[in-house]
Amino acid sequence: MMHPLQTDVQKPERFTYPFCYEPHPLCRQAAQEVQQYIAAHDEIRQDADSGKMFGVLVVERDGQLGFVAAYSGLLAGRNDWPYFVPPVYDAQQPDGYFKTKEREISELVASSEGGRLVGAKMSQDLQLWLFHQYQLLNARGETRDLVDLWQSYYSRPKLQRRYPLPPGGTGDCCAPKLLQYAYRQGLRPVCMAEFWWGAPTKTELRRHLNYYPACRGKCKPILTWMLQGLDVDPDPESLGFEHKELPVVYEDDYLLVVDKPSGMLSIPGRIEDYSVETVMRQRYPEAVVAHRLDMGTSGLLIVAKTLDVYRPLQEQFVRHEVRKKYLAVLDSPQPSAPIRPQKGTIDLPLRRDPMNRPRQMVDREHGKRAVTYYEMLTDCLVALYPQTGRTHQLRIHCAHPDGLARPIVGDELYGTRGGRLMLHAAEIWFSHPVTQQPMHFELPFPHDNIGAPNNK
Repeated sequence: MMHPLQTDVQKPERFTYPFCYEPHPLCRQAAQEVQQYIAAHDEIRQDADSGKMFGVLVVERDGQLGFVAAYSGLLAGRNDWPYFVPPVYDAQQPDGYFKTKEREISELVASSEGGRLVGAKMSQDLQLWLFHQYQLLNARGETRDLVDLWQSYYSRPKLQRRYPLPPGGTGDCCAPKLLQYAYRQGLRPVCMAEFWWGAPTKTELRRHLNYYPACRGKCKPILTWMLQGLDVDPDPESLGFEHKELPVVYEDDYLLVVDKPSGMLSIPGRIEDYSVETVMRQRYPEAVVAHRLDMGTSGLLIVAKTLDVYRPLQEQFVRHEVRKKYLAVLDSPQPSAPIRPQKGTIDLPLRRDPMNRPRQMVDREHGKRAVTYYEMLTDCLVALYPQTGRTHQLRIHCAHPDGLARPIVGDELYGTRGGRLMLHAAEIWFSHPVTQQPMHFELPFPHDNIGAPNNK
């Protein structure tokens, strides 16, 4: 399974932090070889074309570099393709305990109403048995089963009640499979990366051959254990963010309108305290940000100087009386993408993706309604007018196949990582919360050459 890697590229000093990284050149070289393999094998390629995550792990043994490769879940209904590492536990053996018990439960469920009730309990017991078969190693050679490490990760009672057991498919993603194989074979992990092959799906807004971090919902508890014993890069978010200038566009006795730069939080985050709100509170101790922009989004942001000003501003947002216009630079359309009208409305309900925070997802059954009016200004520049204010609404409405099917440039969650997120809050209309005068502000996109997408 270890494929040779002929290269003069130097190894990284530390192993990849898998939840936020820039692929190391060694990983890019290994990924290119995997992509060539996929393209040359029709059965694998045809299944992968519908959308599949692949991973590479660069390893070292006896001073020689190589790599191993994996895919998430099953590939063309199989988990035993010889080019790729095996699963952590193989539940697909036709005569194995899992498949035998699964058939027994199916027959019982089909037999009667009572059989369905008994079968549901048996299915739960079988799933728990399966989780216990995942005996996961770390770099120290220690072993814990999936249930044990999951419940240890969520050790607080409130979290244990919320996440009592892993979701189905946990342990079958690329990263756990790669690390498990390396540890079993005595290979020293050097660096790791995962890429998407194929079309985006309506639940996975990913771009062909783009690199993505490991999913947090299923993999964070597992990899927290499996990486113990390795010297791993620090979480970039724990290092803090650059402190940027915060220009004031307008100010009176009651509020400010500021020009939030890309890369700055609107309010303090889970780790990072530096934000528009904390900067404003150095000047006005009661200052409150009246609404939010994603960290990567630049543009107009209203700040109330006191709670008494903030409350009537919030009421305007709740009543949808505040109007906003955003500008976004879109990626080039895919050849297979449908042609959209030059202007129109996108209506795609959204909800949080619990297995991959902070990502959101389209859910027509359980999602909250999200509506955006759009108007194409050039081939790649679009004006966006949100009618609702859901998290990541504009980013998903641009990227989703049922939206514009063109991610915003620089959107590492739903499009292509690289440079800043090319989304800008360009105009805002509201009523002054004290004087009741109509207020309108406009701010040009702070970027040269916005007429063409930056696909670097």
